Amino acid sequence: MIAPLFILAGMGLGPVQSGAPAAPAQAQNAPGADEARSAISKAVGFLLSKQNPDGSWGTSTVESLFELNYSHASFYAWKMAGGALCCMALMVSEETPERRAALERALTWLCEQPIPKRGSDWDIDNTWTSLYGFNALVMATKDPRFQGKEWKEKVHARALGFYAYLESVQDPKGGWGYYEGPVISHRPTWSTSFATACVIPALVDAKSMGWPIDQGLVDRAMRYVQQCRLPSGAYTYDLDPIPRITGGEDINQVKGSLGRIQVGNWALRRAGDPKITDETLRWGLQQFFENHKFLDAARLMPIPHESWYRNAGYFYYFGHYHAALAINQLPESEREAWHAKLRRELVKTQWEDGASQDFPGSFYNVTYATSFSTLALAAGLPGGERIR
Repeated sequence: MIAPLFILAGMGLGPVQSGAPAAPAQAQNAPGADEARSAISKAVGFLLSKQNPDGSWGTSTVESLFELNYSHASFYAWKMAGGALCCMALMVSEETPERRAALERALTWLCEQPIPKRGSDWDIDNTWTSLYGFNALVMATKDPRFQGKEWKEKVHARALGFYAYLESVQDPKGGWGYYEGPVISHRPTWSTSFATACVIPALVDAKSMGWPIDQGLVDRAMRYVQQCRLPSGAYTYDLDPIPRITGGEDINQVKGSLGRIQVGNWALRRAGDPKITDETLRWGLQQFFENHKFLDAARLMPIPHESWYRNAGYFYYFGHYHAALAINQLPESEREAWHAKLRRELVKTQWEDGASQDFPGSFYNVTYATSFSTLALAAGLPGGERIR
């Protein structure tokens, strides 16, 4: 009876359910909106204290023994990708003159520095820069603070630069990744469900604004993510003809896919996939919180995928951010109960100085984690639905 499941894998079929999961009851003693605002204020204060004079964060050099095998090009790429996420975090935080000045410096740096190039034959981590650089600049395009002619031209030009890179390296199967596949080529041959999903809504938004976005590129990306969705409701790490489910604990089981479920469901729902219903979103969120201990166990573990179900530490804040976005696709009356559960998991991990971290390494680990946490908390506050 196992073989038919593999035949069905990737067809976009939902998990077998005995009934629709209900919205959660209000979490007991969960942090409320005021505590979320306090955590955001601490996080933004940390980011401002660590911003470089040129508007960036961190460095372009190795700072961790775990990462000695990467090229310097990748450290520059991670620095810029982390900076893009910092821009997003500052855009959703309550404005002060200091924060506005920091945001403008950061956006200027993101728009004016060279777009990172491929690091080596196998290392294409520079893709992360274009994925999150594009996300950040689509958000900036819709921000009323950046509607002046100079800002609009600067943001639009760099966003199309990031898009041009994504267009040139889309895997023939439709996705984007960060390592090369079995064949080394200009157009990479390996990609992942989550890297692909994270940019689909921004591509949809950009096309709706009249940007020259190829609908075929969007369709291929959607199809890639849809094909990664298993009958269980999990999303495979990457797209294989036979998903890597080997029995026992596996990364492609639901408990190893907790964050990918959120980003996959959110992205496909935002792109108009009718199979991602409210029930699908609720089921994914229910799995996220019921099995949260596996994300907790992996957080700050120094070796990728060493934890239960091959969860890695860097799944943590990525997963929580996209869970927040998935929550905001549900009816408004349900959202606060879900966001209260999410806040608890974010506030408990914030350091005293306002930073967050889920994987040991260079400073970009802190910038992305702190930014993802800030964005997730802000999504649960009034007006948070604008975080798309």
